Amino acid sequence: MRLSKKWIGSILAGMICLQLSAQTNPNEGYTPPQFADPARTAKIKALAPVIEKMYAGFAVANHVPGYAFGIVVDGKLVVSGSNGFTDLTKQTKADTRSMFRIASMSKSFTAMAIVKLRDEGKLKLDDPVSLYIPEMKNQGLTKDAAEITIRQLLTHAAGFPEDNPWGDRQLADSDEDLINLIKKGISFSNANGIAYEYSNLGFATLGYIIKKVTGIPYSNYIEQHIWKRLGMQAAWEYTKVPQEQLAKGYRWINNNWKEEALLHDGIYGAMGGMITSIESFSKYVALHLSAWPPRNDAENIIMKRSSIREMHQPWNFSALNAKFKYMDGRTCPTASAYGYGLRIARDCDNKMMVGHTGGLPGFGSNWNTLPDYGIGVILFANVTYAPTAAVNLRVMDTLVKLAGLQPAQLKPSPILTQRKKELVQLLPNFTGAEQSGIFADNFFLDYNTASLQAEATAIFEKAGKIISVGEMVPENQLRGYCILQCESGKVSISFTLTPENPALIQEYHIRAVQ
Repeated sequence: MRLSKKWIGSILAGMICLQLSAQTNPNEGYTPPQFADPARTAKIKALAPVIEKMYAGFAVANHVPGYAFGIVVDGKLVVSGSNGFTDLTKQTKADTRSMFRIASMSKSFTAMAIVKLRDEGKLKLDDPVSLYIPEMKNQGLTKDAAEITIRQLLTHAAGFPEDNPWGDRQLADSDEDLINLIKKGISFSNANGIAYEYSNLGFATLGYIIKKVTGIPYSNYIEQHIWKRLGMQAAWEYTKVPQEQLAKGYRWINNNWKEEALLHDGIYGAMGGMITSIESFSKYVALHLSAWPPRNDAENIIMKRSSIREMHQPWNFSALNAKFKYMDGRTCPTASAYGYGLRIARDCDNKMMVGHTGGLPGFGSNWNTLPDYGIGVILFANVTYAPTAAVNLRVMDTLVKLAGLQPAQLKPSPILTQRKKELVQLLPNFTGAEQSGIFADNFFLDYNTASLQAEATAIFEKAGKIISVGEMVPENQLRGYCILQCESGKVSISFTLTPENPALIQEYHIRAVQ
């Protein structure tokens, strides 16, 4: 469709709807992380104008007709906003209830369904795919290739070739179309199990496996077992979405927008066909964040937290970017991998990021989370392959810096605290240490008692007597350190415990803190 330059300019200037709001997540069935902090939530809400400005700039630079975004903190959608149009002809304003096709962000729903079926004992992740699709038997790049497994499909390790943008155009293919493609023989780019290569075909195949295992289409299974339990409004078939909520997709070409045809639901929807809103998707983000940290709370009604954390693990390494730069210009090497339907990254500051991008003709989307920080960002846009990942990363980095966010602190286990108290009582002379019962059987074979005494005595002669003992700072439940405040300085002691029950000290270090 043709639009006047004047109207285009007005849209790009962002004259439409801005909707910043504080919201709560009314959905029940899972618990928020235990490090929720109202004070930091307030800091994030205060940054709403800054965040909106960043998204508005992104929309102008990338010719986005309409977009919606959300910030999830500790299980709640605390800031959300929108701008532009979801339908240029009708001038329908975008809002946080607008339903966008989220493309490959759909993949983690398919992966969650597979893992859920695994938890129920209905399949195994290391099952050969040919157990469910006999036509896959003996297919591979070479004759010595092992059987392709479900886990390899989940992690883009099946040896299938990268299939963007071809896969994007297969969205409406039927089950029969998929099986016929497999029957003809798949063209492989790699031997399976040894490399990462992104495959939409792999996730379409997972959708078919869900149907073979459950007897119902993957779309129905995900709707019943994930969407409804989370209270999400979502769809696979665009004709089932209320017209006033449906976002149409556009391509920017020849200085104008051209409407992209929406494809109907089919087997490739399992890789990228889902349609939903920011308000609904925020509940799914909250579910993922609720899996962290590991704890003893009652489980949620959707999926075991341990299984969600399993989805977040870097199962298939994909890239190392030694020269990666954040938007403020600082270099921060970053390693990337693929989990189960999720992109995983860890940066030079040891921040773990979990999420996924999505791109189809007419749409671009992204969600990204920092599980250790309990925050997530979401962005939906209705222009072809909108580069949403970069701006979301910038938004998330801005939130961490400007709100002064810190990762959740691990609490020390009772045994760490107990051993700390017992160890400090022996310092500096280690009198009676061998009879104390707190050291493992290797300890005095690896550490000479006289050397331990001499080392500690020399340190405390300079630092003076112990005035106070700091809290244990755990690296994990069986390793950590604490700081001793002394008369003339500080001393650090660290130790590691054994796997025995009760756990004993197997390794120990002491040093003066400069």
